[in-house]
Amino acid sequence: MVVTQCLTAVSECGCQRTMGLHCVLILCLFSGWAVGYKQGDNVTLYVNKVGPYHNPQETYHYYTLPVCRPEKVHHKSLSLGEVLDGDRMAESLYHIRFRENVEKKTLCQLILSEKQVDELREAIEELFYFEFVLDDIPIWGFVGYIEESGFLPHSHKVGLWTHLDFNIEYNGDSVIFANVSVKDVKPVPLEDGAGAAVGGVGVGGGSLTVTHTYSVRWFESPLPHGRRAERLRDYSFFPKTLEIHWLSIINSLVLVVLLLGFVIIILMRVLKNDFARYNVEEEGGCDDLDQGDNGWKIIHTDVFRFPPYKSLLCAVLGVGAQFLTLATGIIFMALLGMFNVHRHGAINSAAIVLYALTSCVSGYVSCSFYTQINGQRWVWNIILTSSLFSAPLFLTWSVVNSIHWWSGSTQALPATTVLLLLGAWVLVGFPLTVIGGIVGKNRAGSFQAPCRTRNIARQIPTQPWYKHTAVHMAIGGFLPFSAISVELYYIFATVWGREHYTLYGILLCVFAILLSVGACISVALTYFLLSGEDYRWWWRSVLSTGSTGLFIFVYSVFYYRNRSSMSGLVQSTEFFGYSLLTAMVFSLMLGSVSFWASLAFIRYIYRSLKMD
Repeated sequence: MVVTQCLTAVSECGCQRTMGLHCVLILCLFSGWAVGYKQGDNVTLYVNKVGPYHNPQETYHYYTLPVCRPEKVHHKSLSLGEVLDGDRMAESLYHIRFRENVEKKTLCQLILSEKQVDELREAIEELFYFEFVLDDIPIWGFVGYIEESGFLPHSHKVGLWTHLDFNIEYNGDSVIFANVSVKDVKPVPLEDGAGAAVGGVGVGGGSLTVTHTYSVRWFESPLPHGRRAERLRDYSFFPKTLEIHWLSIINSLVLVVLLLGFVIIILMRVLKNDFARYNVEEEGGCDDLDQGDNGWKIIHTDVFRFPPYKSLLCAVLGVGAQFLTLATGIIFMALLGMFNVHRHGAINSAAIVLYALTSCVSGYVSCSFYTQINGQRWVWNIILTSSLFSAPLFLTWSVVNSIHWWSGSTQALPATTVLLLLGAWVLVGFPLTVIGGIVGKNRAGSFQAPCRTRNIARQIPTQPWYKHTAVHMAIGGFLPFSAISVELYYIFATVWGREHYTLYGILLCVFAILLSVGACISVALTYFLLSGEDYRWWWRSVLSTGSTGLFIFVYSVFYYRNRSSMSGLVQSTEFFGYSLLTAMVFSLMLGSVSFWASLAFIRYIYRSLKMD
């Protein structure tokens, strides 16, 4: 229908060239052009998936249940994002025509065996819900009904919904909204060893005959097609958990601003006193400073001594820069309105494409800095950079996907999708990493250090307990985490729930605050480290703020136990597996930001010393 309308538009414009036709078709299909129906036109209803209500990522194909199904199942062509989201849309037996009401039309009659009755009963007891799709509008409903009542005697009733009422809203020639209800409908009881049932005819031997029916009612809506996403957003089949807690968000913003102001003011006052004390000599360069002084000045010949594990450090910085670019791109695409509730899996598709395209960023940053700090094995550095995140991702996905495949879940990716993703990395991601690495190596200059490094390293004095790595990691990880703790709940409720995230403006502000806090805390901790005459700041700056990922993973455990009702092997494996990867992404991203902030700070303070 969309393609036909696009072709009509092309012909009306008098466009005869093939290239023009392709351009118009692409614009039509990806700009959300309203599908125009005429009265009596067929409106296809796709069945999609079913799954436990409390396990959003544990989903199965709708036709895995003993329900009405066509003799030959025709699946809808899906985008990459829809497949990754577990969608498996197929045509249904429901015949819905535009603006034509239907009253209790028979869908099919099924003779359920005892095994099939037990299968339905088990699904209903696990609170299985279904998802249909009508004109890109998701429709949700429960498979059946369960009631627990009384203590002595205890009553446990399980019923199957065999009649569905479809309520569809329209405006002009387009569909605006659709839902399903079972109001004033009695469920068919599914008793143990089923025989007779209300609405079904027992056929003996524990089997059951049920008749599925449906009704369709059309209602006119004043809402235009361009705003139909608002109608779906206001509808609540699932509980609304993403209420905007403005007071909590403002409180976080105020605390973060105060924290940043405190750190900046204190550092400026301390550095001013340090400069006044250190710049008392009228002659001598940076290498001739009084060795009798103490503090960060005395280690000027060691502070730029290159760290161990250069290749790993540069790989962390490169992948962190890649994810920083990726996150910024996703947020700005969301602000531009490229993701909405009617574009299934759009964020998944965008994330995969951006991850592949931004691989050049990781290769460039890693190999460029690796060359600056006199790294020799640049080929190994490129390989390490390309596999630093992709290897854990592939390992985690292999475990999670195997469990989904074993359980028959639609979250298990088809072989064609796996080959597509593998091809995207092999043909796009890895080559771009290599190209970025080669460009970075060739364009890398010398390392800019205000002071020369001596051959013999200075002995580091014994440090007090509060300057140890673990303490700095606790401080540097907790403060950035506290800045995003409120928004983190919204993100978890979106990723591990069924909510549609819409607070992208607030997300951008919180993201900027997170990076600012991470940079400021890293600078402060680096200063305290150098003040104790400890010049091992390279890895310390990465680990201090990068430990935010550990706090995020701990929060994910808290969310799983106290904020969700998820359970079972399938859901738990996916949750904790991808939560580990999420924590790793935050660690790499914040570790990279904090390192560059610390490096800029150290260069500034040593360059500010008087040198004649």
